[in-house]
Amino acid sequence: MENKNINNLKSERVRCLPNVNSLMKISLGLIFFTIISTAFVYAETLSVDVDGTSFDVQYTTVGMTVTGIESDTESMSLIFSVDVTDSTGTLNVELKRSFFDSIYDNVDDLFFILADNDKAISEEIQTTSQSRSLIITVPSGTVDLEIIGSGFNNSVKEIIVEEIIVEEIIVEEIIVEEIIVEEIIVEEIIVNDMPDNECGPGTILENNICILDQRCGPGTILQGNACVLDSTLVKSSSTGYTKELIMSVTTALGIAGVIGIVLAIIARVNKNKN
Repeated sequence: MENKNINNLKSERVRCLPNVNSLMKISLGLIFFTIISTAFVYAETLSVDVDGTSFDVQYTTVGMTVTGIESDTESMSLIFSVDVTDSTGTLNVELKRSFFDSIYDNVDDLFFILADNDKAISEEIQTTSQSRSLIITVPSGTVDLEIIGSGFNNSVKEIIVEEIIVEEIIVEEIIVEEIIVEEIIVEEIIVNDMPDNECGPGTILENNICILDQRCGPGTILQGNACVLDSTLVKSSSTGYTKELIMSVTTALGIAGVIGIVLAIIARVNKNKN
């Protein structure tokens, strides 16, 4: 009977004891909380200048110290000057998104981290809408630790689309002037009937050609429907007769003179002979 009571007491004590797994989870949570709290309590701050604007960077270190921070806007990187005192140092840094971030296609991208130009081991331990926290393992002898992102102060290069101002083309109304064609009045030229061609005396018009009028005899012309002597022919015939008479007399006188001279020569020759 007593043994049963003892066993019941033991079983009740075991039930009251907490679960080992639960204790382990609680212990790890407390340790992690303590580490994070300690890190924030003893976090250090350094200012970095980015194109004339100063930003504060919070960080904690183990086994190393940070002597300075510089920005490189060309390579979009933060350069930490470090001195690792242990065989391996640890850097825990919080990066405000409003200061420095790594974005690709509007999605968070990994930071690329170099320790003296060699890839360093790193892990992103906390991500919020305001900041991103990294823990970086820094080898002994490292001088420069470079964290490469996509831009400073949300300076991710954006394509600025300039508003294209389309100038309104004003089409002026073309006024076509009506061409008034004046009616040209062509004056009709009245050609008077020309009188028939007139022909001279002794000729008549036939088929628009003057021909001899043979209706009267030679030396006559038609005048007043009667044949009369042609005065021009009478004048020309009398003149010709006079010329012929003068020529005949002149010729006769010339011949008589020649004969007289010949006779005179013959008479003189005969006289000399006697």
